[in-house]
Amino acid sequence: MRRYLILGASVLVSALFLWLALKDVPLQEIWNNIQHANLLWIGVAFLSVTAGLYLRAIRWRGLVDDKISTMRSFHILNITFLLNQLPLRAGEVARSLLATREHIPVLTAATSIVVERLLDTVLVVVWLALALTRVPDAPPEITVTAALFGVAAVGAFVILIVFARFPNLAHWSLNLVERILPFLKRLPLERLLDNVLDGLKPLTNWKRAAHAIIWTLISWSVSLFTFFALELALDVPNIAPGTDLFLMAVIAVTMASFSIAIPVSVASFGPFEGAVLIAGKALGMDDAIALSLGFIAHGITVLGYAVWGTIALLVMGVSLGDVLSGGTEKPAESPVEVEGRV
Repeated sequence: MRRYLILGASVLVSALFLWLALKDVPLQEIWNNIQHANLLWIGVAFLSVTAGLYLRAIRWRGLVDDKISTMRSFHILNITFLLNQLPLRAGEVARSLLATREHIPVLTAATSIVVERLLDTVLVVVWLALALTRVPDAPPEITVTAALFGVAAVGAFVILIVFARFPNLAHWSLNLVERILPFLKRLPLERLLDNVLDGLKPLTNWKRAAHAIIWTLISWSVSLFTFFALELALDVPNIAPGTDLFLMAVIAVTMASFSIAIPVSVASFGPFEGAVLIAGKALGMDDAIALSLGFIAHGITVLGYAVWGTIALLVMGVSLGDVLSGGTEKPAESPVEVEGRV
């Protein structure tokens, strides 16, 4: 019953966001834009989505201490992104379980995911903050607030790393805050703090931190290129002259990443398109063009996840039902497999 309620709520959320985005935009115009898209650039975008997945697999491999090959990391990550299209984003839980097939402890896998999310969030916030400062005719209060928000995100990230390196300092700071605000003692803040610090431990090793940060920058840059390629596919330079394609890519990709965080929706349809529409409005782009970009960008991304996620399920020898139910234990090797290795 609970599953059906979640599914129903997800459909309603997606439908609501799609209605809000499309209510004043001619559907035929959006369809015409997509129909006339350049297939060559769409193919480039699909390859770019694939490259982005592979680069994120390299990042994750480093976060689990290279205990897994890049290709196995790639397959597990593809299954993760495939399952994240379902309501409540079940992919991350499945990734931790699938990692045990590669002899990676669940806690290690879960910790690596925490680090990934932190790095992604900080990068997205900083990029969005910088992009908003370049939006033409933006009110000064917005640009200043955006800049301060970006600085605050970096500052908070640095403080968390320092706390992870020196946990006693973190606990001392928490005790100080609880003395000032005694009502906070009712909350399990110390346990929460310990969990966060455990999750950040990989970043206290400079080599692993450098690996994670560098590949985060590279993989997100590829995501920007994917959107840029789709802008060329829709011939945005000609149908929306004067549009800053790079700035549009940054704002659209970062805002869409926040929209994907909404757990109750169907593959983020609705929130994703709404985020791209808002990015287009900020730059004075026609709503139909912005929504065309949103639909085609979302479609090519989901297609990439579906194709590579399905291939990964076949390669790893697990079914979608097994992954969703948690039945991901590695099957025992047959005598033929053992003999073949010997």
